[in-house]
Amino acid sequence: MSTIAAISTAQGQGGIGVIRVSGEDSFTIVDKIFKSVSGKKIMDIKGYTALFGHIYNNEEVLDEAVVLKYVAPKSFTGENVVEISCHGGMYITKEVLNAVIMSGASLAEPGEFTKRAYLNGKMDLTEAESVMDIISAKSKSAARAALFVKDGALFKKSQQVKQLLLDKAAHLSAWADYPEEDIPEVSEDSIIEAIEESISILEKLLSTYDMGQVVKEGIDTVIAGRPNAGKSTLMNLLVGREKSIVTNIAGTTRDVVEDTVLVGNVMLKLSDTAGIRDTDNEIEKIGVQKTFDKINGAGLVIALFDNNEELNTEDIDLINKIKDMPCIAVINKIDLDDKVDKKYITDNIENVVYISAKQQDNIDELKSMIEKIAGTEDFDPSAGIIANERQRNAIRNAVNSLYEAKESLAMGMTMDAITVSLQETIDYLLELTGEKAGEEIVDSVFHNFCVGK
Repeated sequence: MSTIAAISTAQGQGGIGVIRVSGEDSFTIVDKIFKSVSGKKIMDIKGYTALFGHIYNNEEVLDEAVVLKYVAPKSFTGENVVEISCHGGMYITKEVLNAVIMSGASLAEPGEFTKRAYLNGKMDLTEAESVMDIISAKSKSAARAALFVKDGALFKKSQQVKQLLLDKAAHLSAWADYPEEDIPEVSEDSIIEAIEESISILEKLLSTYDMGQVVKEGIDTVIAGRPNAGKSTLMNLLVGREKSIVTNIAGTTRDVVEDTVLVGNVMLKLSDTAGIRDTDNEIEKIGVQKTFDKINGAGLVIALFDNNEELNTEDIDLINKIKDMPCIAVINKIDLDDKVDKKYITDNIENVVYISAKQQDNIDELKSMIEKIAGTEDFDPSAGIIANERQRNAIRNAVNSLYEAKESLAMGMTMDAITVSLQETIDYLLELTGEKAGEEIVDSVFHNFCVGK
């Protein structure tokens, strides 16, 4: 394979920029453009040591730099690697990269360093996918979950099932193929036990998908209610700054105001919407329609009700619209006199919180309720989660094959048929980890990676 190079730090101004070079000729190529102050060459120093000097383009000094040497196979990619640390900045890093390319390296494709790490056996496909999840993590929970997958949490679970089924499939094949040998017959009970244990492990993994998406991507959350119920005040409280305009004038918010906020383990993509009411104002009407459009596509609705006002038609309509959706009824302004029909709200909506957004009372209770509904209250990132649709499909197919094996047993089919289903399950697990993945699957995994990773 050719020697590749790319800028591995973010584009823009910074204290440092890193250009990564990987491949058999890494040391030779960088030695062409780098002169250390000690006179030593990269080829001559030990691995995992560094040199300080200057990067040159022909005879022109481009920048000071520190180069760090990694020797195959003990590097990220499993190849010879040099990392050049120069001053940050788009111009300097691009000029240093250009010098490396002119000296014989090829520009790396998106994700090519991680792809080479996978191809060289440094990580499986699920671990490779977690690299981008670590980079793109927007919360502590998302970062920790991706890190545990990177450390092999998902791989170990799949290997556990694979080994369990391999033992049974191998025993069945040996018993069927070598009848003259004194190989004990495989009992039907032991096969059923192995299948059911495998189904249990894999279905538990499948159940992590939705929670994994919540942790990774967040929840589209709509704050809805009548005008002046306190939606904008709550929005500002959750965001931690004045995002929405707060006044005593009804109908201040006429468009959807959006922001992203971390609530415990949950990232909310918040939308503060126009107050729901009948109005003759054309602009406000459009805002109210946008509110209902947002509610229809929401993963969570936080519905505000004014404790100091009786329920009106709009409140009742909102309750009826969201009561079968993931939602929280927030009765606001508990610092004022009780006038709202709390019983009607609690009879129709399961999750109810009483707050004073103005006084900031019971906001922590609301945050706990959000975590509970999102399912992240007891989130354990170390258990391993399914991070994407590719992984879910592979595991779901494996589970379906196990059910086919179980059904074949119940129908009294031959052990050959059972072995085929078990082998099919193993193949899906090998596809999951990349041990037996087609080129199209591998290419699609790395297609969305950033250049330099």
